[in-house]
Amino acid sequence: MVTAFDVPVEISREAAREAARAELADPAYRQAEPNPVERAVQWLFDRLGELLDRASAATPGGPFGILVLVLLVVAVIVVVRWRIGPVRGSGAEAPLLFAGRVHSAAEHRAAADEHAAAGRWAEAVRERLRTIVRDLEERGLLEPRAGRTADEAAAEGGAALPGCGPGLRAAARVFDEVWYGGRPASSGMDHQLQALDEQVRASRPAREAVR
Repeated sequence: MVTAFDVPVEISREAAREAARAELADPAYRQAEPNPVERAVQWLFDRLGELLDRASAATPGGPFGILVLVLLVVAVIVVVRWRIGPVRGSGAEAPLLFAGRVHSAAEHRAAADEHAAAGRWAEAVRERLRTIVRDLEERGLLEPRAGRTADEAAAEGGAALPGCGPGLRAAARVFDEVWYGGRPASSGMDHQLQALDEQVRASRPAREAVR
């Protein structure tokens, strides 16, 4: 994180403007849709540009006015980042679905019920999806693999059970949003995945259905 001590004492108007433009052009500020954050940042950028011009004209060659404005840019950046929260970078790794000791589908299902009864919806959502994927593994529809992500499980599970594909993809999105995006979980999400668990257990691959 940039601090006041990291800002050079002497900085030109053009250097200050370029630093502000480079930071505020970060794609992180353009990921909220609809986009009030981007509009607010653009408005602040325009005002800061005007202030930089005025400061440069009022104090030619003087570093103090520019320093104050650069510190203001830093303050704006900190506030905006706090407002929109952490943003997943393009190279960030997707969260893994399983970690630690291997449990059966029945054990994951019991854990999900326990979390739901206690109102721990995020944990319930995670255990519901683990239940579904482990059930597919135990039935031989998926190859057991510890390093599988939720998105990979949804894609592979949807290939094995095409009728469950949309529900599996939706469940993976819920898992990613809750456990990576910081979205609050809810009882509705838990019920959604619980219904999907029942659908998956009742579904059979096409090759079995025609027997």
